[in-house]
Amino acid sequence: MKFVGTKSLSIPDIKVITFGRFPDHRGYFTETFRKSDFQNEIPEIAEFMKDIEFTQANESFSKAGTFRGLHFQWNPYMGKLVRPITGHLIDFALDIRKNSPTFGKIIAYDMPANLDNTEAEWIWLPPGFAHGVFLPEDSLIEYMCSGEYSQGCEAGISPLAEDIDWSLCDPELKKIFDENVPTTELITDKDKDGMTLAQWGESENSDQFIYQQTT
Repeated sequence: MKFVGTKSLSIPDIKVITFGRFPDHRGYFTETFRKSDFQNEIPEIAEFMKDIEFTQANESFSKAGTFRGLHFQWNPYMGKLVRPITGHLIDFALDIRKNSPTFGKIIAYDMPANLDNTEAEWIWLPPGFAHGVFLPEDSLIEYMCSGEYSQGCEAGISPLAEDIDWSLCDPELKKIFDENVPTTELITDKDKDGMTLAQWGESENSDQFIYQQTT
């Protein structure tokens, strides 16, 4: 894997990993993932990924204007490594960890796919975050998951829940959300009618996600 760098977002547990491509007159080649790089060969990644095992890979195609989320799972916990292959992804992460200093806050990260770029990105969302995506264009997305899907151990927060705190979110991305998501027909009733943060906090399952401060 041609490692370029990592960065933390305004909620520091959310990470962006940048990797390079090898272009020539035919197009490009790249390694998007190499297990050894993530676990020990690249210290900047291994610092937060060394104990992660990916057990499932998902691919999703969405039409322009689609919103999916905000989803999370326990038993097993599921962290997600996400990247756009084609199109344009705006990724959303909502902190649902009890006692977290950023509990209830949501951030967004803009990830347009460009096959002409010499670099591309993954975004890492560990367990403890509800995840959502908005696709302004027809888009193909890949997810690497650290837990297999477990029906009955999943839940969702409505992206329209009024008690979500948007204060850390990029204002331009929040504006795109406000102009599109409340009125889109490309969202399931299950997602739109998901729980509020208060309802989630009242659920016994919310004790599955407790903030652990690291030094």
